[in-house]
Amino acid sequence: SREVLAREAINHALKALKKRHLIEEGAHAPAYIALSRPIISQGSEWKEKAENLEMELQQCYKAQSRLSEQLVVEVAESRALKASLQEKETASAELEKELNQTRDECSQLKTDLEEKIRALELLMIEHQELKAQLEQMAIKAKNAEAENKMLVDRWMLQKMQDAERLNEANALYEDMIERLKASGLEKLAREQVDGIVRRSEEGAEFFAESTVPSVCSHRINAHEGGCASILFEYNSGKLISGGQDRSVKMWDTSTGSLTHNLSGCLGSVLDLAITHDNRFVIAASSSNNLFVWDVSSGRIRHTLTGHTDKVCAVDVSKVSSRHVVSAAYDRTIKVWDLQKGYCTNTIIFHSNCNALCFSTDGLTICSGHVDGNLRLWDIRTGKLLSEVAAHSLPITSISLSRNGNVILTSGRDNVHNLFDGRSLEACGTFRATGNRVASNWSRSCISPDDNYIAAGSADGSICIWSISKADIVSTLKEHTAPVLSCTWSGLGKPLASADKNGIVCTWT
Repeated sequence: SREVLAREAINHALKALKKRHLIEEGAHAPAYIALSRPIISQGSEWKEKAENLEMELQQCYKAQSRLSEQLVVEVAESRALKASLQEKETASAELEKELNQTRDECSQLKTDLEEKIRALELLMIEHQELKAQLEQMAIKAKNAEAENKMLVDRWMLQKMQDAERLNEANALYEDMIERLKASGLEKLAREQVDGIVRRSEEGAEFFAESTVPSVCSHRINAHEGGCASILFEYNSGKLISGGQDRSVKMWDTSTGSLTHNLSGCLGSVLDLAITHDNRFVIAASSSNNLFVWDVSSGRIRHTLTGHTDKVCAVDVSKVSSRHVVSAAYDRTIKVWDLQKGYCTNTIIFHSNCNALCFSTDGLTICSGHVDGNLRLWDIRTGKLLSEVAAHSLPITSISLSRNGNVILTSGRDNVHNLFDGRSLEACGTFRATGNRVASNWSRSCISPDDNYIAAGSADGSICIWSISKADIVSTLKEHTAPVLSCTWSGLGKPLASADKNGIVCTWT
């Protein structure tokens, strides 16, 4: 160390001084010899030598002082270096400890990586197995598609044979009508339509020919946020409306006044239906439920639950007030027993249904779907009876004529089509410039005498077509918002319409 070196330097200096002193003593030997000389003659010489020695001694003291100071500085520096060395040794120990921890973490990460690699290899093996299964399923699906195509071809052949038989039956029916006319029973022949005798039909005494409406008799601020569904009571002028404000209201169209307010619905009302005895009103709701009110008491009798998405369409059998059918955006059509309050059958289909209705005999369901097809279902078995590509875009409305022979469909392609209810053959197409369907649940209607069609438009107008002339006979303009629903009273008038602002208009 520097301290040892300093000490060795000092000792070396002392030894040099001692050696020099001895040399000087040897040099002063002649002085001792000269002692025998007279003191007076040698006094000046001794004095000079003494002064020289004293000066040399002072220089030695100065040199010793400088060496001592240098030693002190070097000792201090040595202590500082020692302290720095200790700090670096401490830091080195900490770094070594961190290095050990890092090595442990690295070892753990390496173990985890090996486990992940094994898991990845397992997943790759499973993926390969699933890929092989997918290929097998694709082959099966291809085979099933080929088989399905063959079955569809066979089914279409069968439908053609059925249509031929139906044409033969129609020919026999027309022959029977001619015979009845010849035998003087022309009146009975006019009343009879597909086995339904109008004179025995309930409410036939109230039936009247429909008039083409032209004047808005009442403008009713019915609902807040829009009115998506309206309908009349059977053989009555009372109007029922449902809106986004979760309320169902009943109106006297002769005065435009509110008569009943049915509350308790938990979501927006998207569609309405009423039993043929006018006792119960059913609302399809965006809360995934159907609500059934007793009109006389104004209270909810049933809450029909089972759908898992918003219910957009509902209808009641025209034969029995017991059977209700509904469609929701969960790709299901459900049949309900209104007396017991539960679902009796569920039809699952790949395309959502926007609108539906019962046939006049209550045995068939007509449904309009998002894929633009019109389909007929057997209510008892849930089997698909027939279907036709009615529109190029989703169907928004289905309306049945009074005799049940004609089905009116409306679609987002802004076209309104008429189909034969038995063969699903197109028998009329109606469209107009500017007439645009406003929503997926815009409802059009047929007049009670089956002579006119009414449909609302996104520009707030309502077009009235004559079925026989296949042309527009009237355009009604009162609404300032898109018209969502039109319905005709069974008495022949009035016509009612509802728009997106919740305004309901009655037309005469």
